[in-house]
Amino acid sequence: MRVSDVLPLAYDNLVCRLRKAGCVFAEDEAKLLLSAARSPAELDAMAQRRVAGEPLEYIVGWVDFCGLKVSIDPGVFVPRQRSRMLVRESARRALPGAVILDLCCGSGALGLATAVAVGMVELHASDISADAVQCAKRNLDPVGGHVYQGDLFRALPASLRGRVNALIANVPYVPTEAISLMPREARGYEPRTTLDGGRDGLEVLRRVVAEATSWLAPAGHLLMEVHQSQIQHATAAFRSGGLAAETINSVELDTTIIAGTNPG
Repeated sequence: MRVSDVLPLAYDNLVCRLRKAGCVFAEDEAKLLLSAARSPAELDAMAQRRVAGEPLEYIVGWVDFCGLKVSIDPGVFVPRQRSRMLVRESARRALPGAVILDLCCGSGALGLATAVAVGMVELHASDISADAVQCAKRNLDPVGGHVYQGDLFRALPASLRGRVNALIANVPYVPTEAISLMPREARGYEPRTTLDGGRDGLEVLRRVVAEATSWLAPAGHLLMEVHQSQIQHATAAFRSGGLAAETINSVELDTTIIAGTNPG
């Protein structure tokens, strides 16, 4: 029996605690915590963690992403809802049977959602973090995904070279000096390596673009998320890397992605 079944006043009390702590979506968060807690004591412990600023996804152990229940472990980057745009665009460019690569995969949420949207695909993912790789394996095993640990492309089998049809690389792109301006649940709990994109936020992006064409199949696509202010320099990096670049904006999700195509 869940706490919500035996404590009819728990919801109102919890909403009040969360709202006082500055949680914008206190009502929705209270419902999730109530559904996850197995006892009043566990609910109180969960609420204390959230009030302290810990990401809700770490506390309940999952996130709803593209309609999928994706497992999330502490220390693993929490996928943002705006990144649904990356899934939408990668799935639009991939056909059943496509080779999909989720680079800097974190939990594997983007690769998983793309695989589910497209259907039968060959899915690969990699991350430098052992915690992320462990989490991604749990999420991607049901769709036959292969997960590797290492720095960007270094972890990948050579057999993938020239075969990738859609490469999703949701790399860190926050400038170093802007990390302190991020919400406390991000800067205080998520690994800095998943947030910090260097001086201008594009250092990791440039590294990916520099090697992408050797991994992409002819007419394969590289998709990356950037901030609006980074479009000019990010597009220039794509073109320097030999990719035809297209900028795609979503007002609905408040995000911008660069889609690069390998000409050959």
